[in-house]
Amino acid sequence: MTTQTIRFYHQGSVREVAGVPATRTVLQHLREDLRCTGTKEGCAEGDCGACTVVIGELDARGDLTLKAVNACIQFLPTLDGRALFTVEDLRAANGALHPVQQALVDCHGSQCGFCTPGFVMSMWALYENQPVSAGLPTRDEIDAALSGNLCRCTGYRPIIDAAQKMFDYAQHPRVALDREAIATTLRTLQREDTFEYSAPGIRGAAFGSPTFHAPLTLDAFATLRAQHPDARIVAGSTDVGLWVTKQFRDLGDLLYTGNVAELKTIARDAQTLTIGAAVTLEDAYAALTADYPELAELWTRFASLPIRNAGTLGGNVANGSPIGDSMPALLALGADVELRRDHTTRNVPLDAFYLGYQKTTLAEGEFVSALRVPRPADALRFRTYKVAKRYDQDISAVCAAFALHVAEDGTIRAARVAFGGMAATPKRAAHTEAALNGAAWNEPTARRAMDALAADYQPLTDMRASSAYRLRVARNLLWRFYLETRDDAPLALCDVNAFAFEANAIVVKESP
Repeated sequence: MTTQTIRFYHQGSVREVAGVPATRTVLQHLREDLRCTGTKEGCAEGDCGACTVVIGELDARGDLTLKAVNACIQFLPTLDGRALFTVEDLRAANGALHPVQQALVDCHGSQCGFCTPGFVMSMWALYENQPVSAGLPTRDEIDAALSGNLCRCTGYRPIIDAAQKMFDYAQHPRVALDREAIATTLRTLQREDTFEYSAPGIRGAAFGSPTFHAPLTLDAFATLRAQHPDARIVAGSTDVGLWVTKQFRDLGDLLYTGNVAELKTIARDAQTLTIGAAVTLEDAYAALTADYPELAELWTRFASLPIRNAGTLGGNVANGSPIGDSMPALLALGADVELRRDHTTRNVPLDAFYLGYQKTTLAEGEFVSALRVPRPADALRFRTYKVAKRYDQDISAVCAAFALHVAEDGTIRAARVAFGGMAATPKRAAHTEAALNGAAWNEPTARRAMDALAADYQPLTDMRASSAYRLRVARNLLWRFYLETRDDAPLALCDVNAFAFEANAIVVKESP
């Protein structure tokens, strides 16, 4: 097979790269090949944000969208047909600082300097994506934009002050970002190359060695998956990227979901919300939260914005990690997984998808093509909770989801309870559900269900939490769910959460 040249927009022109390993990262290319050393390497696993860059790509309407991502775990071939922006792009011809940079200087938020370019790029993405008609971003929006930048040598306040102040300056003296011109360039780069396979009509491109397959259609993706069942499927590489940067693994041939438009769709009908497997976590959670506002906190606490901009809901589900935060909520809501092999599809309930630790029902040559989530039903009481050592950007010790269908007489018609971090897989609590089904939703029922959790889970002890702690937290979360959803004087969020959200600021509540 002949591999193609990677072509992407960078610093005002189209760059072409050929003959590089398929797993070379964007960060390596920037620092070692282009000598754009403003982008730093810190953790090399997508946590610290020192490597933050902004990727521009075309949306379904052909408009340019900008997303902050971690360059350290993005493979270089994923740039093909896209635009790459780094801190060097903010430099004006006359040497003037961009408002983002000037605000950091004026607010003394520049820290020791190492991580500052990453902060600048996260803030620049917020700056460019904030419509003038929308006014200034809220404190919560600023916090979300900076959630992927962990180093705060000078503290939170100067950086947040800068994120607010950057909108007060006059427009950047150089020509503003010409979105339409860049979008036109990207449309030109949307090639229609053909793989050199025996099967005709497979559109897409192939890069590097081992081969990075980037098909453009769902049929082409399915055909390639059937032909190369051992190829590693890559979506946002928020997990697979670490296999290279941390474990130095040889991944073999790769099959990329990110150019398949059909896998990036979101559709609704009266009964079902269907989310394509390549929809980013950020877009997927936006769609889920539109139906289930109770997911709002979990959305903002799932990793960081740069990770959610790259990672996908389908990848999170297919990965099958026992601490994957998406799965408890999807299990509680009764989601199905759509699986495809070649031209055949089948739907599997998510609670039947996991067979053991990172083992699923996927057959050879099969892949996750979509998630199907039931639309909200009347009388549904639903909550999700995440407990971790840090509030932001941390792995769960326990993640819980509860969904009860309660009749008008107060009887529980159907209960679905699921946890992450409590077993080898994300898992429903069968004994707990049995204690709830058919009972009145009252304190004695809640207490019985809390006791039943010990029959459902025997969690492990690890660096994040002990077994006893996890089980106690699980019980307490079920009790919290009862306090929030009971018929008699349910408690508001500010009464059960250590963090009260007031006036777009987090106010830590003091213990009585």
